[in-house]
Amino acid sequence: MVAALELYVDVEATRRVRGLWKALEDEGVPTLAGLLNQKHRPHVSLAAARTLAPDAVASALDGIPVGRGLRVDMDFVGQFVGRVLWLGVVPTVELLTHHQVVHYRLAEAGVEVWDLYRPGRWVPHCTISMRVPNPSMAAAVRRCLEVLPLPAAVIGASITDYANDIAHPLPN
Repeated sequence: MVAALELYVDVEATRRVRGLWKALEDEGVPTLAGLLNQKHRPHVSLAAARTLAPDAVASALDGIPVGRGLRVDMDFVGQFVGRVLWLGVVPTVELLTHHQVVHYRLAEAGVEVWDLYRPGRWVPHCTISMRVPNPSMAAAVRRCLEVLPLPAAVIGASITDYANDIAHPLPN
């Protein structure tokens, strides 16, 4: 299972990412669109773990406008081991500072997150596919490049665990 603290992007960026998901699905590349009864929405995860208790995370972040006022620019395509394909978010000082503040508060509250999401290791990204078939990778990367650059405003945040039907929006 995967739980995450997700930042959601504006309507236009969401439309463009969903269009990319559809184009890739039409070409036989599974995307987040088809996972877990189509519950996923385009996002950038600030933190992830096997589980996250929504009340504990919300309490730890009380008073922090998580994501509010942030802009993100997706300007490149990347891959993680295991055929994970994503749009890369430019790691601005503002974004990295916000990420660090969020993680400081989570750590103070004893909320455990995966090391790969901690400050200094986190690669800000918007996941497109969790399992691109090897023969389709080059074409999928080219398709991703067609939507770039993709500027976006962060419009909300939520603690999610779609496998367990958890979506806990954080206050704006």
